[in-house]
Formats: sequence, C-alpha cells, structure tokens
Amino acid sequence: MEKVRQASHAGSWYTDNPTKLSSDLEEWLRASGLTKSPHVRGVIAPHAGYSYSGRAAAYAFGNIDPTNISRIFLLGPSHHYYTPRCALSTATVYKTPIGDLPVDVEMIKEIRAMGKFEMMDLRVDEAEHSMEMHLPYLAKVFQGHNVKVVPILVGSVSAASEAMYGELLARYVDDPKNFFSVSSDFCHWGSRFNYVRYDKSHGPIHKSIEALDQMGMDIIETGDPDAFKKYLLEFDNTICGRHPISIFLHMLKHCSSKIKINFLRYEQSSQCQTMRDSSVSYASAAAKLES
Repeated sequence: MEKVRQASHAGSWYTDNPTKLSSDLEEWLRASGLTKSPHVRGVIAPHAGYSYSGRAAAYAFGNIDPTNISRIFLLGPSHHYYTPRCALSTATVYKTPIGDLPVDVEMIKEIRAMGKFEMMDLRVDEAEHSMEMHLPYLAKVFQGHNVKVVPILVGSVSAASEAMYGELLARYVDDPKNFFSVSSDFCHWGSRFNYVRYDKSHGPIHKSIEALDQMGMDIIETGDPDAFKKYLLEFDNTICGRHPISIFLHMLKHCSSKIKINFLRYEQSSQCQTMRDSSVSYASAAAKLES
C-alpha cells in the first residue's frame, strides 16, 4: 500500500509552483558552471530555505551524473525528534512539486534487519526538513532516470554509534549504483543559537566564523572522523549535520573504494559585524572516486 510523505515544506521553505521551482533549480545549476562527473558518489549540501541556501546547494548537486545511479541514500539530522539512533522512513514515496521519488522499500527492509535502526513515524518524517530540502534538487538532476531513495534520519548518536553506523553502511558505498546525499548546514552564529565564539585575530566576526568553518571543512576533506570529532569537541561549532557527516566519514573510511571529499562553495546568510547579529553558514561538497 502506498504511503506518501508529502512535500510539507513546499510553499514556505521553497516555492510550491512546479514551473518556478524547476526554473530556479535550472538557473542555480547552470550558474554553478560545474561539469557532471560519473566519479561523484556523494554530496554534502545545506538544507536551509532556498532563498538562503538554494544557490549554494547547486555547487553540490551540479556535480552529479545521474546515468548509472539507481539508489540515493539520504542522511539528514533530526531537528525536532529526539532519538539516540538512526531511523528509517516508513513512507513508500517522497513527493516533490516537480516529481515524486519512490522509496526503496526492499533496501529499507534489508537495513532494518541489521537490528540497529528504528522506524520513524510519518509525522516525524514530514516535520523534518533536513532531507526534504535535498529532494527537489535530486528530482531535478535525476529527471527521466529510474532512481529510488533510502531516507535515514540521524539522531543524536554517540561517537561510538557514528562509527558503528558508518561500518554497517560502508558496504553500500562500493556499489557504483548507490549515491549519498548528506544534509548539513555549517556554523549557526549569534545569541539566538547560543553560539557567539569570536576570534578577533581574524578581523570582523564573519571572518572569524569563516575561519572556523574552513577549519572544519579542511578536516572533513582529510576523511578522518576522529579528527572531525576532536575539532567539534574543541570548538563546538554548531554544524547541525555533524552526525550525518561523521557517519559518512566512517563509511568512506571502511569501504574499499577510495573516495575524497572536496568543498566547492561556502556562503553565509549574512555577514555578522556586531554581537547582535546572527548568521548561518552553508557549504557544498562533492565526494569523488579517486582513480
């Protein structure tokens, strides 16, 4: 029986007008000027409203060559629902205004059988925006291709659990038909986020934020999950997709393929000048198979 996850954030976080959405995505993808590569096996991309991060996200999704890919694993953080584990979707289809993405129910069944994942209620699924904000881009890039999604909501998992999930999912990285879409924004700065770290040696606040994010991106590019964990412990940077990124790093560490993450774009929602300001950072990366 069909169980539909509605595009619950369409009409607020991004337009629900299919023509407008399609042309926005096309314009952003074109503006990124990227060449599609069959070697790109995953992306890290932001999940804010498209007026904030839609343009930056194109620098992740613009790398994808959809030709040989038939399955997309989505890894997104949980913003509203607390769980110390990862949760799988119970939906059979994810709707978007520009085309629906069927869920790979067989793969969900296979992963569930590992005994380490819980199932998330459809209400939890629809309340969460972190994976939904990737869907229109994926629907656009994979238009005309038969592709299914495997949505995995990542809870507040411990470091040991990140490693465990990474090891469990690593086997799927070696299949070139699989693709990974990892959802994360970067620094959430300002008193409303309870994070106002400021290193004056970098000059204005926004430059201090950029230096902090850049340090994190450089560490992610090394592919070392332990170094990333150490960085987070030391600086407590408010990277909301820290857990999905960590799991992805563990997956890449434990798979047989040699895959390297490269960040291609960095933006901030605004440039903080005073302690009263606030901003969210957006970074887009491609994970590419090294020949």
